[in-house]
Amino acid sequence: MDLDLRKLRYFAAVAEHRHFGRAAEELYIAQPVLSRQIRALEQELGCALFVRTTRSVQLTPAGEQLRQEAPGLLASVDSAVRRVHEIGRGVERLVVAFTAGLHVSEAVRAFSAGHPDVEIELLQVKWWEQTAPLRDGRADVGYLRRPFDDRGLHAVPVGTERKDVCLPVTHPLARRSSLLMADLEGESILDARERRTASVEEKFELVAAGHGIALVPRSVARSYSRPDLAHLPVTDAEPVDVCVVVARDRRERHVREFVAIARQTLGEGAS
Repeated sequence: MDLDLRKLRYFAAVAEHRHFGRAAEELYIAQPVLSRQIRALEQELGCALFVRTTRSVQLTPAGEQLRQEAPGLLASVDSAVRRVHEIGRGVERLVVAFTAGLHVSEAVRAFSAGHPDVEIELLQVKWWEQTAPLRDGRADVGYLRRPFDDRGLHAVPVGTERKDVCLPVTHPLARRSSLLMADLEGESILDARERRTASVEEKFELVAAGHGIALVPRSVARSYSRPDLAHLPVTDAEPVDVCVVVARDRRERHVREFVAIARQTLGEGAS
């Protein structure tokens, strides 16, 4: 079947708002038109996407699956259209994704020196979706830390990074010069299992408020230094691998050349 992208965008708006009226306002269309388009999408897919009552709109299991899939599908199409337009205008662009704390500027400078006609865009990615922009086409190259799902990707290791513990300056351990993992036993460590946070800033706010401590890559600790927090090296913590990553099917010349330059320049500065 052919999936109507307009209907998919309509679905995504309703799924986000859980309300047909507010979704219609966002889309600048009449609510009856939106309702008809969603019913048509459900008929095309052969399944219900929403459970509608007079008081609420809820996703069905099929609707929840489509809610998870839709952003990637729409982003992939938008990225493909953008690349086609750029080629049509004779524009070469390279989008480099990077995760918090990692600095890709040396590789960008080195690449730009030899490729002045290629426009560079930088995209900071969330730690829990590092590879999503590479998969949906929003980014061409990523400078990322493991762990991440590398299926369908080519990851080039460029170094490792040690970990620091972040804790309030009033914490008894803050007076130490370094720590071992054994020193952290019994502490509430803020991680994905303990409490998922949307950003480094949010995590550090929780630490400062006394809601736990955080074990973070050293570059993150240094990039987000603040006076009410102490950062101490944890000498026996397992280091994390840092990689330059591309989708396996990307064969463009400027992508390959950036990876080669990044491997050399970023590898030289890695620990």
